Amino acid sequence: MKIRIEHSTKKTELLCAFTLENSNKITGLPKFDANTALSINQSLKDTNGKLGKLSVIHTSGKKPIKRILLAGIGKKEEITKDTIRAVSGKIAQKARELKMKEFSIIVPPSFVSEPDSGVAQIIEGAKMSLYRFDKFKSEKSDVVITLTIIVSKSSNILESAKKAEVIADGAIFTKSVANLPPNECTPTTLANFAKSISKNNKMKCKIISQPELRKQGFGGISAVGKGSKNEPKLIVMEHSRGRKNEKPIVLVGKAVTFDTGGISLKPGAAMDEMKFDKCGGCTVLGIMKSVSELKLPINVIGIIPSVENMPSGESYRPGDIIKLYNGKTAEILNTDAEGRLILADALAYGEKKYSPKAIIDFATLTGACIVALGTNVAAITSNDEKLTRKINEASKRTTEEVWELPLNQDYMDMIKSDVADMKNVGIGRAAGTITAAAFLKNAIETTPWIHVDIAGVAWTQASTKEKSYNPKGATGFGVRLILDYLQNM
Repeated sequence: MKIRIEHSTKKTELLCAFTLENSNKITGLPKFDANTALSINQSLKDTNGKLGKLSVIHTSGKKPIKRILLAGIGKKEEITKDTIRAVSGKIAQKARELKMKEFSIIVPPSFVSEPDSGVAQIIEGAKMSLYRFDKFKSEKSDVVITLTIIVSKSSNILESAKKAEVIADGAIFTKSVANLPPNECTPTTLANFAKSISKNNKMKCKIISQPELRKQGFGGISAVGKGSKNEPKLIVMEHSRGRKNEKPIVLVGKAVTFDTGGISLKPGAAMDEMKFDKCGGCTVLGIMKSVSELKLPINVIGIIPSVENMPSGESYRPGDIIKLYNGKTAEILNTDAEGRLILADALAYGEKKYSPKAIIDFATLTGACIVALGTNVAAITSNDEKLTRKINEASKRTTEEVWELPLNQDYMDMIKSDVADMKNVGIGRAAGTITAAAFLKNAIETTPWIHVDIAGVAWTQASTKEKSYNPKGATGFGVRLILDYLQNM
């Protein structure tokens, strides 16, 4: 999609305007002939501005506007950034359905208080809603649609639009990689994506492979990855545009390119969805891509431990005891609790190597998270109230919803082992999401840290709330959330 900014209505195939519920006024719509005006009024009565209701009107006469689309935005007092994003996505999808090559959207100055508010949400919603994962389809949707944003003059509107494009593209990139099937996306593939992003954006990139992983003591990554012929990788990306001595933010993302469960083999039903077990790492890739393209004046490190968890004669086993990067030992009771092992290595490495001001990790870590919170809210656990507050604020602005779970000593005690420092699962099924986080907390010494369990929100599932900008498949959850946090630091 191409984006243009205009300050007046010009020739267009489809002119789109938002309509408020119970209102007979449309801001910014030019005057039309009597017949078209009559059709507009009738359409207003029919849809009444109800949220998400669309109505297309053919114009008459020789106006340079071929059709008008009225989009209900709901009650004025209930408009949010997410309703703007979602309705804009519906508009874009309707334009594609009508086989339009270009369309225009009028931005009402009264959306919210700021003069350019709504522009970013319109762009995000429109761009993300048109995304399709059709890489392996014979018929591809490769038509480029141009969106013209019509807005009253504003000094910072171009900057806002440009940022929105980069952020939307970062989320789309994350979706595109996360949607790849396991035969097309191995740990080496992810490493190559990281190299490409880093080269294009002048970031440093380091890939640590299996022999060096063993040598340097990455016991979790080495153990989980050794059952597959596709060797594990630790991917490290460095964005250094802050002050030389400024401590960085470290982002860590779990990337299990396919998770069979290993020796503790998963049931066959829905195992195909385990291609999405790499979504945490894909989120970090998308964030790092956008951070570099936005040229944010901060230091950010992206660390992605990537493995394929397979059963074989070389696989790690229940009963094994492994030594993690920070020197602590872990008793393996279930090889399907592998994500916390590779994350523990990466978290400890990130803290030791970079002495960061904060660490944030993302992982499709536990099915228990879905049981607790469903498929529309991510779980967070943290050791720092200030960092948690900042992430919650970003969550409210982006509508990527999170909910904090407790993490006290009682939960830490649940993962104590009789034969090692800790075990990789808790007691039965109790507090599965929290005991997984407790395992990760053992990898952190003093750095402010927050863990984001995205198991329920990383891809669309049966109970996922339908949103136009989240087509079926990977959602890119976390990209917009963390980019908002980083920009507001």
